[in-house]
Amino acid sequence: MQTDSVLYDYIIVGAGPAGCLLANRLSQNPSHRVLLLEAGGQDNYAWIHVPVGYLYCIGNPRTDWCFKTEAEPGLGGRALNYPRGKVLGGCSSINGMIYMRGQARDYDEWAAQGNKGWGWQDVLPVFKRSENHYAGGSDVHGAQGEWRVEQQRLSWALLDAFREAAAQTGIPSIPDFNGGDNEGCSYFQVNQRRGVRWNASKAFLRPVLQRPNLTVLTGAEVSRIEFDKGRASAVVASIGKQLRTLRSRREILLCCGSIGSPMVLQRSGIGPRALLEKLGIDVRLELPGVGTNLQDHLQLRLIYKVSNGHTLNQMAGSLWGKMNMGLRYALNRSGPLAMAPSQLGAFARSGPEQATANLEYHVQPLSLERFGEPLHGFPAFTASVCDLRPQSRGTVEIRSALADAAPVIRPRYLSHETDLKVAADAIRLTRRIARAPALASFEPVEYLPGASLQTDEQLREAASLIGTTIFHPVGTCKMGQGRDAVVDERLRVHGVPGLRVVDASIMPTITSGNTCSPTVMIAEKAAQMIIEDALTDEQTVSAGIVAAPQRSAHSL
Repeated sequence: MQTDSVLYDYIIVGAGPAGCLLANRLSQNPSHRVLLLEAGGQDNYAWIHVPVGYLYCIGNPRTDWCFKTEAEPGLGGRALNYPRGKVLGGCSSINGMIYMRGQARDYDEWAAQGNKGWGWQDVLPVFKRSENHYAGGSDVHGAQGEWRVEQQRLSWALLDAFREAAAQTGIPSIPDFNGGDNEGCSYFQVNQRRGVRWNASKAFLRPVLQRPNLTVLTGAEVSRIEFDKGRASAVVASIGKQLRTLRSRREILLCCGSIGSPMVLQRSGIGPRALLEKLGIDVRLELPGVGTNLQDHLQLRLIYKVSNGHTLNQMAGSLWGKMNMGLRYALNRSGPLAMAPSQLGAFARSGPEQATANLEYHVQPLSLERFGEPLHGFPAFTASVCDLRPQSRGTVEIRSALADAAPVIRPRYLSHETDLKVAADAIRLTRRIARAPALASFEPVEYLPGASLQTDEQLREAASLIGTTIFHPVGTCKMGQGRDAVVDERLRVHGVPGLRVVDASIMPTITSGNTCSPTVMIAEKAAQMIIEDALTDEQTVSAGIVAAPQRSAHSL
C-alpha cells in the first residue's frame, strides 16, 4: 500500500451534489488544500446531459451502481433495482432534475428534535445562496448562485387537463412548490439550463477545476477511514488498481449518500457492534444508528388508458415520431427529449386528518409496464403517487469488509400500518381525480392496478404489487443526540474528531418532496460550519489555547 506524501486539509469522499458543492466552497480559500474522490468516472456520457437520457443512465454500470434491495415482504417478495449515481455529479447526473425543497414543517421538525439551526427560517437563506432561479431573486428564491432552476420547455394538453381535474378535486393550481407549503398542482421546476441537464458537476465543480489547491480524482473507491489517536486522519482508496493512503490534517467529509456513507463507516469499524463482529471487523466505535433509519418514498404507479389524447406512447412508437423529437431537440432544445421524467406535480392530503400535504404526484404523459421496458403501444398517462412521510424504517448493511461487495439494502416498505392506510387512500384520491369533469373528454380507463379492486384489503395488496422506489433514500446517518444518532447538529460524527457526514443520510426524517436540492442545501450549510470551525481552531491555536477534545455520548 502506498502512502501519499501530500497532506490535504480536507478530503471529500464522493462527488455527488454535496461533494461537488463542498469542493467548490472549501477550495475558495487558497491556503486550504482540498481533495475530492469519486469512485465513478467523468460525467462526459452524452445521455447524462439530454434530459430524457436518464432512461439510458439508470441501470447502466457506467453511471449507476446498480444496487438491488433484498426481497421485500411488503412488496410481495419483490427485490427492486436501487439506482445510485456512479459518476461526477452523483445522483444529480441520473435523477429526474426536479427542483424541490419540501415543506417548512420538515425542517422545523428537525429543529424540534434538538438540531439547532435547522428550522425553515434557518435553511431558507441557505437554499437561496446556491440557487440561480430563472425568475430572479425574491423573498423565497435566489438568483446569484450556481444551482440553475428553470421552467420546463413543453406542456401537454392531457397534463393541463389533469391539473384542472385536480383543482376540481380540491387540489388548487399554484405557481411554485418551493415557498414552504407545497400543497397544490403545477408543472415542476427543473435543474436544467436551456433544455440541458444541469448537474452538480456543471454547477459547482467544473467552474473551479483550475484552482491549484483543488485535486479531483475519479475511479477512486474508498474502502475505509484510518485513525490517529482516535482522530480520523486518512482514507484508504483503490485508485488505478493500487491501494493508496491519503492523509488529512483537518477533516474527512463523507458525501457518499445514504447507501455509501454508512458502508464506509461500517467498513472502518464504526457502526452496530453485532454486524461488525459478525464480519470480523474490529469495532473502533459502537454507533448503533449507522445504517439504520433508512427512509424512502415508495411510489404507486397508476396507469390510465386514454382516448382523444396525445401522449409520448404514440410519438415514440413510430420512426417519424422519433425523428421529429430528435429534430426539435437539435433545433432549439425543446420537445420530449427535453422532458424531465415527470412534468406535472401535485401535493395533496390523503385525508382530512393530515395537517399538510402528505402525498406527491408525478404525472407523466406516457406509460410502461416496468422501468427500463418499452412504452406501451396504446395512449396513456401515469399518475405516480407517493407517501411523503412514510413511517416504515429500513437498514443498510455491508455484506463484507471488501469495498466491492454490494450492500444489503432492506427498506422494509409498507411494514408500518399507517403506510398501508395512506397507500389505499392515495389510490382512492387518484381515482377521484381521474373521474373529474376536466378529464372526461380523454375517457380515462384504469389499466393499473385495475378498477375492480375496491376494498381496503384489495387496495393494500395492490400497493404491494405496484409499489416501487422513487429513489429518495435518506436517514442512515441520522443527525441528533440520541443513541441512534450518528452525527451532531454540525454534522460531526459522534465520538470521532475530524470526521463529518454531509449528504442526505443525515436527515432525521425525510423531506416532503424530492431530495436532491435539500442535499445541496445540507452541503451549503455544512461548508459554512466547516469554515467557521476552521477559523475558530486557527484563532485558538494563535492564542496558545489547547482546545478541549470533542465531547460526545459515544467514545472511541
